[in-house]
Amino acid sequence: MSVKKKLLINTAMNMFYKHGIHAVGINEVLKESGVAKKTLYHHFKSKDQLIVATLIQRDKNFIEWFDNSLMEVTPGKAALLHAFTALDSWFKSETESMGEYRGCFFVNASAEFNGKNSEISAQCRKHKLQVRELIYLHVKIICHSTSNANELTDAICVIKEGCINTALVQQDLNIAKKMLPVINKLLLAYGV
Repeated sequence: MSVKKKLLINTAMNMFYKHGIHAVGINEVLKESGVAKKTLYHHFKSKDQLIVATLIQRDKNFIEWFDNSLMEVTPGKAALLHAFTALDSWFKSETESMGEYRGCFFVNASAEFNGKNSEISAQCRKHKLQVRELIYLHVKIICHSTSNANELTDAICVIKEGCINTALVQQDLNIAKKMLPVINKLLLAYGV
């Protein structure tokens, strides 16, 4: 990837995350990045293509951060609990690679682009499925039934999403830590 293309993606991603996608125009991205309009349109034929590129980059950043966080501890139960400790750090803007917490970039983008068939919505869904898969990898270590593993993964994902939204909307930056006993009880209910 060229240096200028990467600069455009990172600049747009940061601006979209901070201000909202519809609130940021192409000219603002160009001004902030210092990249010429001709260069932008060489790499991206439309703002939508730039948006998709920012979603792909944010997905890569998040998955790498989240996966590394889960690998800091023993796979399985410890990793599932540690996921909420990692979320706590993100909510409190203590995770440099994730930047200042402003909610989930993918939920925010989905709220702005609710077309079920759009490429933007598809990228948002893809991200959530990838996060679910990371969680499932640790759940299946401790669950012997595929049915139970899917149920437990869904429950953990719903609690995770609830934490992400509660931290933003209610400004309860401690919500992920508050959910640790709940996650522990949920794991016990599944015999873990």
